[in-house]
Amino acid sequence: MNPTFRPSPGPAVRELVSRIRRLTPSCGPVRLIGVDGHAGSGKTTFAGQLAVALGGAPVLRLDDIATHDELFDWTGRLLDQVIAPLAQGRTARYAPYDWRARRFGAPRPLPPAPVVLVEGVGAGRRALRPHLALLLWMELPREEAWARGRSRDGEEQREFWDAWVPAERRHFAEDPSRPFADLLVRQREKGFEVVPGPAGTVGPNQPLTHGDEPPAVC
Repeated sequence: MNPTFRPSPGPAVRELVSRIRRLTPSCGPVRLIGVDGHAGSGKTTFAGQLAVALGGAPVLRLDDIATHDELFDWTGRLLDQVIAPLAQGRTARYAPYDWRARRFGAPRPLPPAPVVLVEGVGAGRRALRPHLALLLWMELPREEAWARGRSRDGEEQREFWDAWVPAERRHFAEDPSRPFADLLVRQREKGFEVVPGPAGTVGPNQPLTHGDEPPAVC
């Protein structure tokens, strides 16, 4: 297979891309899109596919913002290093965290592109929602997502997961994202299904589906 080959996006992704491009910028000139969900729920895979369908939209992975000591207490750093510059139309510069070396790396630029995806657990947190044009939630039960994550990471990361699970429980108990999601994304055997979320809208009063139309599937 040609290593540069990428399957064309399905109808759900094409519809989502079209709607995202019609949204009003939410953070300076940027349409900031949050992709949240439990660890292991498929956020990275979906965000990657969506970024490609958007023509190469930048993706900020919250794994680069969090640290061993601050699994969820990274709001201030995100606002200072990323949100504030983008809101002013400037290129943001953030220092990605190296989980193996346990230290921050060299600053990485994040330009104020028309669309920027923010992917990771906590992307829909209270402090970030005012800056989002759209919040997507990966709809997978937490126990199933965590089991997938543990299987993916193997025994080497067992201690990390033992600490992560209670930390994620506390985070979502105190600062839930799903109730505010505009869309729910469900991974299927082939592709993804996108349906309206608890917030009930896609951006400003734009329903995802009309009448009795079935949900789109990637």
